[in-house]
Amino acid sequence: MQQPLTPAEIVSELDKYIIGQKDAKRMVAIALRNRWRRQQVPEHLRDEITPKNIIMIGPTGVGKTEIARRLARLAQSPFLKVEASKFTEVGYVGRDVESMIRDLTDLAVNMVRSEEMEAVKKKAEEIAEEKLLDILLPPKRQTDARDQQQALPEPEAMKAAQNEAKQADTTREKLRKLLHKGALDNRYVDIEVPDRNFPNIEIFAGTGMDDMDYNLREMLGSMLPRRTKRRKVTIPEAREILIQEESQKLIDMDKVIKTAIERAEHSGIIFLDEIDKIAGREASGRGPDVSREGVQRDLLPIVEGSTVTTKYGMVKTDHILFIASGAFHISKPSDLVPELQGRFPIRVELQSLSKEDFIRILKEPENALITQYIALLATEEVQLVFNDEAIEELAEIAFQVNSRTENIGARRLHTVVEKLLSDISFNAPQLKGQTIPITRQYVRETLSDIIQDEDLSRYIL
Repeated sequence: MQQPLTPAEIVSELDKYIIGQKDAKRMVAIALRNRWRRQQVPEHLRDEITPKNIIMIGPTGVGKTEIARRLARLAQSPFLKVEASKFTEVGYVGRDVESMIRDLTDLAVNMVRSEEMEAVKKKAEEIAEEKLLDILLPPKRQTDARDQQQALPEPEAMKAAQNEAKQADTTREKLRKLLHKGALDNRYVDIEVPDRNFPNIEIFAGTGMDDMDYNLREMLGSMLPRRTKRRKVTIPEAREILIQEESQKLIDMDKVIKTAIERAEHSGIIFLDEIDKIAGREASGRGPDVSREGVQRDLLPIVEGSTVTTKYGMVKTDHILFIASGAFHISKPSDLVPELQGRFPIRVELQSLSKEDFIRILKEPENALITQYIALLATEEVQLVFNDEAIEELAEIAFQVNSRTENIGARRLHTVVEKLLSDISFNAPQLKGQTIPITRQYVRETLSDIIQDEDLSRYIL
């Protein structure tokens, strides 16, 4: 980060979106700040300082993933969330652990490419506009111009050519003004676009060959001649297509890839969810679990620091920050193989959410659930007004349902509020211009039957 946030500022930013979990926020804030600190130390020490990876322990829906995601946005870092339970040991059919590094690198390349395209967008727009004007006002054929000039004495031919050029410039400028005003937006033009049709190729690849199909397509695409086709599109569509084409030409992809690999290596964050699902020492024989300890052994070199081959080149994992999470209801962090435990030195426990937390989640965050629904229905010119008692009742219902059934944390609020507002959302087009108050009485009347019937609440809430 060019202007790194202090740990206190990082926590303050996280507080805007995540309620509670002070300890977890402090730990990730320190981890993020340590990245900037590492860049300031003498070079001979820099490579010796490894990231302090974190294990977050807590039930679902308490903010583990959201903390990691918001942290990556603050750092403007490539962020990848993967489920540890999706991986299989090398030798089995399924995803291998190295695929997450390839995915992270893809994200980094796309991120840097977007930034570079944004940087050259103004220049690309200028070039695209000139090309669009050339399509709208094609220059006369040079042979016609020469024929006309040969029929005239030399002085008159020069004068005619000058007048013709001046007239063309005037017409072009008039078209440019119409283009800027949007007066030509409904007009269609023919443009050349890349033909993306490619014969279907099916690859039967084993573990560790996830990208083979893509790489083969990319290789054949570079060997075969570039095919184009003509499309009839509106002026705004043609403008966007031309801007994209010119932006691609203006950026240096070698530079993009180099920058992206550096960013993935030094700023990348990988969120390993459900790590408790692979914490058993031996396969339990239940269902699809395949050598969970084997997956841990495969994860170990990636987390410790190794070099992974990607289609963009070699990527080192030494300084990627790994944040693991799990509920650890059945297993515990000490069930991980000792070497892997050592690579996650920071462990923080997240607390279950209380009724007061639910009230704050509904009201305080910038992206609060109630704020989202008010904005959604405002598009239909329906104004929702939630009073504090209604919010308190919603929080109480969500908390009680979590206590009686499966505790899914703040995700329960989504189900409860969606059920509460389902009729209003359905009838919103007919309620245009109305203000609808959401009171405690309305909440109770709408949800009382479901809450009282425990069996029904298990299915609906």
